[in-house]
Amino acid sequence: MGKGVFDIDIYKLADGIHEFDFDFDSRFFDLFEDSIIEQGAGDIKVILDKTASMITLTFTLDAEIELVCDRSLDSFMYPVQESREVRLKYGDHWEELNDDLILIPVNTQKVDVAQFVYEFLTLAIPMKKLHPRYQDEEEFISTDESISDQSSDEPIDPRWNELKKLKKN
Repeated sequence: MGKGVFDIDIYKLADGIHEFDFDFDSRFFDLFEDSIIEQGAGDIKVILDKTASMITLTFTLDAEIELVCDRSLDSFMYPVQESREVRLKYGDHWEELNDDLILIPVNTQKVDVAQFVYEFLTLAIPMKKLHPRYQDEEEFISTDESISDQSSDEPIDPRWNELKKLKKN
C-alpha cells in the first residue's frame, strides 16, 4: 500500500462538494516511521468542499486499532469513530496555521489525506488504555474512591485525627 493511494487530485476538481472513500489495513501504519500504532483497519469517508479560495475536508473514520492494555499488557482492538474537519486555504506557500487550518500553495496538485487520518487515529488513543474486561472494574474503583472521601456522621476515633495531621506534613 503506497502513499499515493490516499491522494486526492484537487487541481482538476471543479468547485463544489465531492465524496471520496478509502479503506486501510495494518499496512497503512508502515507508511509512518516510528508509528505508535501497528495494527488496525477501517474505513474513511472524506467529503471535500472546494471553493475558489478554500477547501474544507470533512473526515469520518470508522476503524479499529490494536492497543496494549496498561494493566495486563494484553492486546485488544479499540474502536474509533471520529469526525474531524480540516480547512486548506490557498496562499503563496505551505504553512500549518493551527490544528485545523493549513495554508497551501495555489498550484498544489494533490492532497495526501493519509497524514490527517494517521493523526486523527493517534489522537483517538485514550491516555489510559484498559482492556474491555477491566472497564467495569475501573468504574467500580472510581465510584468506590469517591464514596470513601465523603464524610460520615459517625464520630472519628481521635487517633485517626492525629495520623491525618502527620499525613498532611
